[in-house]
Amino acid sequence: MDILINTPVFGITLTLIAYFIAKKFAQRVNTPLANPIIVASLIISSVIILGKIPIANYQAGGDLLIMLILPATICLSVMVYENLSKIKQQLLPIIVGSIVGAIVSIASILFFSQFWGLPPFLQRSLLPKSVTAAIAMDLSLSLQGTLSLTIMAVMITGITGALLGPSVLRLLQIKDPVLQGLALGTSSHVIGTSKAIEMGPIQGASSSIALFCTGIITALILLFIY
Repeated sequence: MDILINTPVFGITLTLIAYFIAKKFAQRVNTPLANPIIVASLIISSVIILGKIPIANYQAGGDLLIMLILPATICLSVMVYENLSKIKQQLLPIIVGSIVGAIVSIASILFFSQFWGLPPFLQRSLLPKSVTAAIAMDLSLSLQGTLSLTIMAVMITGITGALLGPSVLRLLQIKDPVLQGLALGTSSHVIGTSKAIEMGPIQGASSSIALFCTGIITALILLFIY
């Protein structure tokens, strides 16, 4: 058993099993709180803590899975292509909305960082919070932020958007599928997009476009500022 824990196979296997269990649980329990990413994270954390397993042992395999983030994100373009005829008339509003969303996200971090007096490294680590992890990690390194803090911020942003996004959309009576996808993709990147895909193909396609646009615009703005 110790030999297995000391190999990358442990981190990969634990992640896959935890996510499989989380997906099954989410299918049985019809509640937004049963988000597979949250449940899988709790399972993995519990195993590591209760088993007193060094986090480095898990990361040996987990880091290999991180390499799949970029190709997995690119695969979203397939959904965009399949539904392009239905949303191409809305491309301009989606792009404009993504620009506004990126600006608001960056401005809010800059404002609250100044308001609470956060140190520069923390501010730079939080700035890419609303873009997909594949882009956020590179931005964090370019901005000389702390990678672990950036990943944590990205995860919290995505999970919060996936949990609260549908309720906020209902509260604001936003029923247009393109606008629903735009809101989720702009504010909560891939995790929000996965929720948009559950809501429907149009929501998933518009969220994917917003995800890409927000990532590119955020990168351009931050690299220009710094």
